[in-house]
Amino acid sequence: MAAIQISGLLSNQAFDWKTVVSELIAADSIPITNLQAEQTTNTSQVTALSSLQTDMTSLQTSVENLQTGDLFAARTVTSSNSNSTWKSTSADGAALGTYNFSIQTLATQAQTEGAVGVSSGLSATSNVSGLTLANMNIATPITAGTFTVNGQQVTIATTDSLQDVFNKISTATGGDVTGSYTPSPTDGITLTSRSGAEVILGANNDTSNFISAMKLQNNTTSTTSSSAPLGTVVTSAAIASADLNTPLTGLDGSGNGSITINGVVINYNANTDTLSTLLSRINNSNAGVTVSYDSANNRFNVTNNNTGDVGMGLSDTSGNLLAAMGLTSASGGSFVHGKNAQFTINNGPPLTSLSNTLDSSVTGISGFSVTVNSETAETLQIQSNTASMQTAIQSMITAYNQVQTDITTDTKITSSGGTTTASVLSGNNEVTDWASNLQSMAFDSVTGVIGSIQSLNDMGIGFTDTTGQLSITDSTKLANALTNTPQDVQNFFLTGSTGFVSRMYTGLTNDLGANSSAQGTLAQANTDLASRITALQAQLSTEQTNLTNSFITMLDAQSTAQSESTTLTNAFLNPNNNNNSCWVARAVYGAGNPRWLVFRFWLLKESPAWFRWLYLRHGERFASWLDDKPRVRHAIRRWMDKRVARVLHP
Repeated sequence: MAAIQISGLLSNQAFDWKTVVSELIAADSIPITNLQAEQTTNTSQVTALSSLQTDMTSLQTSVENLQTGDLFAARTVTSSNSNSTWKSTSADGAALGTYNFSIQTLATQAQTEGAVGVSSGLSATSNVSGLTLANMNIATPITAGTFTVNGQQVTIATTDSLQDVFNKISTATGGDVTGSYTPSPTDGITLTSRSGAEVILGANNDTSNFISAMKLQNNTTSTTSSSAPLGTVVTSAAIASADLNTPLTGLDGSGNGSITINGVVINYNANTDTLSTLLSRINNSNAGVTVSYDSANNRFNVTNNNTGDVGMGLSDTSGNLLAAMGLTSASGGSFVHGKNAQFTINNGPPLTSLSNTLDSSVTGISGFSVTVNSETAETLQIQSNTASMQTAIQSMITAYNQVQTDITTDTKITSSGGTTTASVLSGNNEVTDWASNLQSMAFDSVTGVIGSIQSLNDMGIGFTDTTGQLSITDSTKLANALTNTPQDVQNFFLTGSTGFVSRMYTGLTNDLGANSSAQGTLAQANTDLASRITALQAQLSTEQTNLTNSFITMLDAQSTAQSESTTLTNAFLNPNNNNNSCWVARAVYGAGNPRWLVFRFWLLKESPAWFRWLYLRHGERFASWLDDKPRVRHAIRRWMDKRVARVLHP
């Protein structure tokens, strides 16, 4: 008879219980996987809503920008002269129109021209042997080098005296040309040819500026003299030492004096203030004039800071400085009237302005001014700033279309090859309602608006086919509206609570609130799902631990069962075992009845494992117990007969 084989966990074959545990846990993890998938869907929807929220916010900002500053009141000015140097400005809301400006006279500044030659001469006498070139107070300092007289070069240094130069001229010309200096009021030099020949000055290769600095010119005669006095005022020296030709008088013992210009008193000290300091003091005062020194003509000039035919008041308050500067009428100063600008607009009557900046006070054009600088005619057109308006409107259209595109993409359902694919927000009626709301707010006419523009369509803006996208459908219509009726456009967009901007902004605020609420709901749902997932994962962890422990216990039991199976085999099948008997069957059938052997065959081949366990452990004692219980033996025999019959008659 073959050895006893224990099936199931008691077999000798390996049992991969870890795989079983993993498969059981995987099966029980399906609810977690489903919850995680739900989380992923919620997260995708939050991402889509967040992106949509960003685009809706951009749209709201672009709508709000339509009321930034004075967008619809801004003006531009263009000239008929593309090379115009006139400077035009227009305030927001300036009157629209075309204006032809014809300038007959530009405004000029009034000034007092001082007397010429207010400085002392180069020398008090004709003796200039001690007057070096470097120390002469002249308009243009002399440079060292060569100059030419009658074709002969004369070389000079700035350390030469003026007399040294005269001597070098004489030597170079063989004594023919002589030089001399005449003191003030002439204050100039003369070159004379003794032979009566023409004195010819200069050459192309001269390197010294002596001839021009001395104000000498060729005149086709034998004599040439300085064209104007040579001396200049020393503005960097103290006033008392500035080489003014007229002595200063009327100062106090410390040299203090004062002058009055246009009612503003200017104080000075002749011993400590330089002429440059005094001029700066005057120019920085409230006198409204600029005083300058003209070294070329050796005179002072006083010029009004503003243009126009307005007067000027100059007087010595204490001292005679203005007289010494040649600025009083008694000392040779003369007042030159300024001019007013004279012009016409659109061939109208002559107009006058003190300034060359022609503003609304003289033109009558509200919010407009132009600064002219030429006596010409130009046509100026004041227009709406259509470029900035159209840019702002286009930005709104672009932002609007982006929102609608996102909603369409996120909610569409597509079908291809029999497969239907939903988008991340498909079936979200609230999101599709936002698209519908935007279309209504953009398309419907506004109420309570004055003017020709009652809807976007009235300015050439409409929807493209059935896509829900806005576009400029009639650019000419839009250009006309922005150019000719900017106030009506402004009324449409900005009228109170009923205008386009207010209506769209409020609607977007509501939709953005709903968007944030939807994101919050999804975020809370994910938080709740996370809690459920955590709880289920804890349960699975416990389940996995229990299963593992159970299988380990079963493995231990398997080891024990295998050991006992060996014992059972030895007990029933080992021919050398004296206990090789089936106790209960022998007790029921008797040792001489072979049916107990048939029952033993059933026991080893067909009986359940649990039954064999019981039989092995308790059969011998149970057989002893049956010795005095015939009725029980009879009942057990009937049960055993059925098992024997199965073996004998399968």
